[in-house]
This record gives sequence, structure tokens and C-alpha cells, in this order.
Amino acid sequence: MEVILLEKVENLGNLGDRVNVKPGYGRNFLIPGGKATPATEEHIKAFEARRAELEKAAADSLAAAEARREQLAELSITIQARAGEEGKLFGSVGTADIAEAVTATGVTLERHEVRLPEGAFRQLGEYAVQIHLHTDVNTEIALTIEAE
Repeated sequence: MEVILLEKVENLGNLGDRVNVKPGYGRNFLIPGGKATPATEEHIKAFEARRAELEKAAADSLAAAEARREQLAELSITIQARAGEEGKLFGSVGTADIAEAVTATGVTLERHEVRLPEGAFRQLGEYAVQIHLHTDVNTEIALTIEAE
């Protein structure tokens, strides 16, 4: 299935690229999410008419993500959690907990923007947490998990 991308999609292409994707990926994710449109003649003409508007929206989105990265650059957060004597947590600290702690400092952060490739944290300690704000904007924050 050939689609025209309406925004930059990670590991796929940039705004305006015509790419071939599997039909299910196009029908179930890209098109309903507003990330792409089928590459028919009618849609190609409509896209070319809207190209400037879409490029401006993409540039605004990137600028907003860059501004948020500057706010998060030197941020260090501390989360209090119940833990046993060996430093093992009763439960875990996951993406929702981290996003809530960052939002409490005044910087808006959604839980889907927090990346934990190795899963939730289950030990006390200091960690570096990856934050994915935009397809081109990533940053890192320092997280300290302390016992209550």
C-alpha cells in the first residue's frame, strides 16, 4: 500500500514522502492517526495544496519540543518509594510515576514520552531516564529513587 506521509514518522520517512507500507500498518495506524493518506491522484493534489500549512505545523511542533528539551535539560527528580532493607522496592517506579513527578516540577510530560527500554525500576538508586519529545528531539533526566 502506498501512502503519503503527513508528518515525520520515525523509521519510515519525512513529511511528503511517498512510501510503501504493509496494508495493515497503513489502514490501522497511519491513516486513522492522521499521519498519512493513501497515495491516490486526488489525495496527492490535496496534499500539495496543504504542503505549506503542514510544513509550518511540523516546524512549530519541533520548536515546541526543543523548548521543552531546554526545560528538561538539567532537571533532576527524586521519587520516594517504599523499599525493603536490601533496597528492593515494594512495587516499581514506572513511566506514569516519572511523568507525574516531572509534571509536578512545572514541566508538562506525558507518560508515553518516557522511555524505559529495560522496564520499570525495582531498586533504590540513581538512574538516567530517556525522554522522547519528538521524532528528532530526545533528552535525558536524572532520577533518584529514595526510601520513604
